Amino acid sequence: MKKAFAFALTLTLIVAACSPSGGTFRLKGRFKNFNQGELYVYTLTGKAKIDTVKLMEGRFTYEVPIEDTIVMSMVFPNYSEIPFVAIPGATVKMEGDASHLREVSVKGTPENDELTQFRLQVSDKTPPEATKDAEQFIKDHPASPACLFVLNKYFLLRADADYKHVAGLLKRMQQAAPANRKLAALYKQVTTMRNTRKDERLPQFKTATINGQTATNASLKGELNIVSLWAVWNFESQTMQRQLRRMKTKYGKRLQLMSVSIDGNVEECRRQAERDSLTWPVVCDGKMWSTPLVNQLGLFTIPSVIMTDANGRIIARQLTSKELKDEIEKRLK
Repeated sequence: MKKAFAFALTLTLIVAACSPSGGTFRLKGRFKNFNQGELYVYTLTGKAKIDTVKLMEGRFTYEVPIEDTIVMSMVFPNYSEIPFVAIPGATVKMEGDASHLREVSVKGTPENDELTQFRLQVSDKTPPEATKDAEQFIKDHPASPACLFVLNKYFLLRADADYKHVAGLLKRMQQAAPANRKLAALYKQVTTMRNTRKDERLPQFKTATINGQTATNASLKGELNIVSLWAVWNFESQTMQRQLRRMKTKYGKRLQLMSVSIDGNVEECRRQAERDSLTWPVVCDGKMWSTPLVNQLGLFTIPSVIMTDANGRIIARQLTSKELKDEIEKRLK
């Protein structure tokens, strides 16, 4: 299991292909100033998939059999990522200077040409300017599978995400691709996230922990409560669990925790929880992103947290590790 890099496996970045015929997708790459090493490719297809790509003499070839068009991402040693659209039977090329990754191009299909043009367009812009361009990209190319990547990066992965606005953009995408059932599922997920936004009450739930005990929303009775999403294969989320352990040791019963794992192997999750001394309730059913509690609470990024007060009111979510630590210390000082 690869854990050497920290990137977010996010909402399901899948768009059904116009044709369900399937085939082998090929990505050929060539880089300047990067002779050899390892790259990683990841995707979400209902089940997380991570592949290693060997770079030799500045070149690589990555092939993968797929049934539908999906959005994937190439991860570099410095954790930079280059997204691309994988289409059954298609071949695309990734080229550029490894010392200027923001300028790397991925070309060979209209979808990848459009996504590359957008990436280059926003590479030197301020966040507000890039967000404005991202919305225009979705409006101009609502049927493109690349829209899901853009939607996720610029609208959903924000602490102040406006889920009503996101739902509106998704509606536009659904109108452009009415046969795409994945968009309908994503719209449902976003609606769930709207119901678990800041100032709402944490939804009622009842689930089993990895030790066979029962965990409910009523179990979170501390002055401050944290529900966190993690996985054995995600370094950043593991770091957050260890940080929560230190906070729990410091504040005791005042801080109540519950962790939800999206690992596919329950035993591996249990072993990791024991190694890291996670003494609070840990939920893992092996269903990964299909875990009912994940969907019920709108936990669609990893790592992810929901913070509630003593009355079960959501007071924060989508915090970084530093923000989480600062928020806990501020509220429990």
